Amino acid sequence: MQRIVKLDDIKQFDLTTDVIVAGYGGAGGCSALEARRAGSEVLILERASGAGGSTMMSACEMYLGGNGGTKLQRDLGFEDSTENFYNYLMACFGDHADESRVRMFVDGAAEHFDWMEALGVRYKRGFFPGRDVVALTGDSLQFTGNEKSYPFSEIAAPVPRGHLPADAGHEGGLRVMAALTARVAEAGVKVQYDTRVKQLIQDESGRICGVVARSSGTDTYIRARQGVVLCTGGFIMNEAMTRRHIPHLDAIATRHGNPGDVGDGILLGVAAGGQTINMSEAFVGIAHYPPEQLTFGIFVNEQGQRFINEDIYLARLGHYATLQASDKIYMFIDNKHFERPAYMKTELVAVGETVAEVEREAGLPEGALQQTVAYYNKFAAEGSDPLFHKASEWLQPLETAPFALVSYRLSEIKPFVFTLGGLEVLPTGEVVNPDREVIPGLYAAGRTVAGIPRTSKGYASGMSVADVTFFGRVAGRQIARQPRSAN
Repeated sequence: MQRIVKLDDIKQFDLTTDVIVAGYGGAGGCSALEARRAGSEVLILERASGAGGSTMMSACEMYLGGNGGTKLQRDLGFEDSTENFYNYLMACFGDHADESRVRMFVDGAAEHFDWMEALGVRYKRGFFPGRDVVALTGDSLQFTGNEKSYPFSEIAAPVPRGHLPADAGHEGGLRVMAALTARVAEAGVKVQYDTRVKQLIQDESGRICGVVARSSGTDTYIRARQGVVLCTGGFIMNEAMTRRHIPHLDAIATRHGNPGDVGDGILLGVAAGGQTINMSEAFVGIAHYPPEQLTFGIFVNEQGQRFINEDIYLARLGHYATLQASDKIYMFIDNKHFERPAYMKTELVAVGETVAEVEREAGLPEGALQQTVAYYNKFAAEGSDPLFHKASEWLQPLETAPFALVSYRLSEIKPFVFTLGGLEVLPTGEVVNPDREVIPGLYAAGRTVAGIPRTSKGYASGMSVADVTFFGRVAGRQIARQPRSAN
């Protein structure tokens, strides 16, 4: 498909506005609202029949902190300095991290919480201390990542940063999008649903000055005086793109996203001269909790060897599981701590009164699992884990028979996967070419870009929603500052 149309080839525009936002999820809604509040005329084009995107599908925890803490953190007695927050995020993503983007985010994340509350999202002043993916107690603050796990706990002071809408459970996205769409409507932003942006319009200087949008089989030519913001999501639903960029995950993935996550914005940006980065990285979620007591178990590969500290967040487990020699991953656990996982359909591979029986029944190398368990138990009894440094609160010898080996084989459990790569943009949302030169008139936010979270290795629940909404706002303010073109 030809994704660029030359301005000189267009005889007449059907519509004209200041800013076009492609996509009406969290990123698109925030971008449109901020651009409109800054004085621009804004039109949102959404290919679905309603707003929401992947943001509405999520629990909508937002990973926020810094500046001493958000109002929610401070009200609950938690302090979180900007430098502490920065150090944690840089440890999470290492060489993948965009330092300037991280710095802008930690400087503004506390204010972003204020903005969300002012939007009408309600947050309960309650802290959930347990270990769960999403707090189901109605509380709004919880630990949602690897903050208390090695090596992060030695780099930054552990602080809970998951901000969940009050009494929302897994439906926080509905609450956030309801508030956002109400404010967007009040601001006077125009919205057109069932409309897919299929082409960008580019003038001879390279400036993006409009789009060609298709609705009900008809193409509409829309001029944008200030530019276009691409917020169309990632590419997890585009099988051709996942086979190309994440082939190691394509066959085992439960694709997690909305039907519009087909990479439209990414492909449009590239056609306009932009470049993609981080395309081989994706979130891989292996939910080994709740129940939290499963954290006492240990994960082993098909050689019967441990490969991770089990007190980590589910995406970090997913990252290291995919690095093993095969997809055969197991949890070894004793009768004292065993309970069926809440989020994964798993099968018992072997059960026995001794570790040796379990090892033989599972077909693991002779002596390997026995050695692993004996070594782990010896130090767990002393409250230490010299190999992987699991936190002491989750260290207990596994010695209550019967014992079980539970399969977490990736091809069987098919973990949730969504993409973390996309267009390279400046922190301001401006799309850049391979020489990092700005493509005038073209902006992007959300999973269309490579955002703050760039590997499963350091991911935490709430990082994506915080990123897409925060930088959606930034892109909206930035595009609204641009002069209106005369073309």
